[in-house]
Amino acid sequence: MTARWTNRPEGSTWGDFGADDENGRLNLLTPARVRAAAAEVRDGRSFCLSLPLDYPGGNVLNERRHPPRLFSTIREGEPNYNFALERLEADWTDVVSDDAVLLHTQYSTQWDALSHVGALFDADGDGVAERVYYNGWRGGEHVVGPAGEAHAEGCSPYEGAHAHRLGIEKMAQRCVQGRGVLVDLHARYGEARELVGYDALMRIMDEDRVAVEEGDMLCLHTGFAAMVLAMDRQPDPAKLHGACAALDGRDPKLLQWITDSGIAVLIADNYAVEAYPAAPGQGRHAALPLHEHCLFKLGVHLGELWHLSELAAHLRAEDRSRFLLTAPPLRLPGAVGSPATPIATT
Repeated sequence: MTARWTNRPEGSTWGDFGADDENGRLNLLTPARVRAAAAEVRDGRSFCLSLPLDYPGGNVLNERRHPPRLFSTIREGEPNYNFALERLEADWTDVVSDDAVLLHTQYSTQWDALSHVGALFDADGDGVAERVYYNGWRGGEHVVGPAGEAHAEGCSPYEGAHAHRLGIEKMAQRCVQGRGVLVDLHARYGEARELVGYDALMRIMDEDRVAVEEGDMLCLHTGFAAMVLAMDRQPDPAKLHGACAALDGRDPKLLQWITDSGIAVLIADNYAVEAYPAAPGQGRHAALPLHEHCLFKLGVHLGELWHLSELAAHLRAEDRSRFLLTAPPLRLPGAVGSPATPIATT
C-alpha cells in the first residue's frame, strides 16, 4: 500500500520493488545476472535483431502509425545537405549533410514502456475505477495527455503528452543487458496461425530443452517479422493478420507461468506478442490481456516486431537457446514506447 493506492491488482508486483518503482522486473537484471549472461558468449558472433525502421511499410497494419519521415535540416534558408561551407567562409573545404526524422516510436522494432498500457482499476478502494498504470501511477497526473490546443504557431494540438512517470527513459537508464532465451515457435508451426497457450509452450520448451530462469529475457520466434521483411515495405494485411503463432493471452495458466517464471521482459517478432484480437473474454475485461498482465500488473516490458529469424537459425544449428542480449531503447524522456536496435551475441 502507498499513497497512490490501497488496492493492488490480484497477482501484481505493485510495491514489491519499492513504493515508487518505475522499472518493474527490470530490477531482476542484477550484476550477477549480467555476468551470467556474458558467460553465454562462445563464438563472439553478433546479430542485429531490428527490422529496418521503415518496415513494415505504409500504415495498413495500424492506421495510427506511419513510417519515419527523414528530411534535411535547413541552413542559410536552404536544405543542409551536401552544403559546401565555402559559402560561409571561402577558405573552408567542408561539405556537410544534416538531417532530422519524424518518428512514430512504435512503428517497427520496438519496446513498450510501462506507461503504454494501463487499466481502469479501483486503486483507491472507493468503488470507482481510475485510469491507473503499473505500481499505481495515475493517468492524468503522472501520465499526462495533450492539452488539446496549439499554443504556438506550427504546433499540433496533440503535443504536450508526456509520461512523467514510467517513461521509456527509465528503461534506457537500466541499460537492458542480460541473458536472452529463445523459443522457436516457427520451427513447430511455420507460418500457420496457432494460438500458443501454456501447455503448448511448455511442450515446445521441453522438447527443445529450453530452460528459463528468473531475470531472463524471453524471446519468441514466430517468423512474422521475416514475412514482413520479405514484403519489401508493401505489407499484405490479409496474409499477415492470419499468420504465424502468437501467445494466447486469455490462457490463465500461461499468464500465471509468466508470473512464476520471473522473466524480466517478454519479446516476440510478431505485431503484439499476443494474438490480437484476443479470444472473447467475459464481463469487463482487457482487449489485450497479456499486455494488461505484463505491463500493468507485473512491470514486464514487451518487445514487438523484433527480427529473430537469423538468430533462431544459428541457435538451432548450434543446439543452443541462450545468448547475451543488449537492447536499450532510446533515452527519450516521457515517451511511452521506443524503437530499438537490439544485439544478440552468441
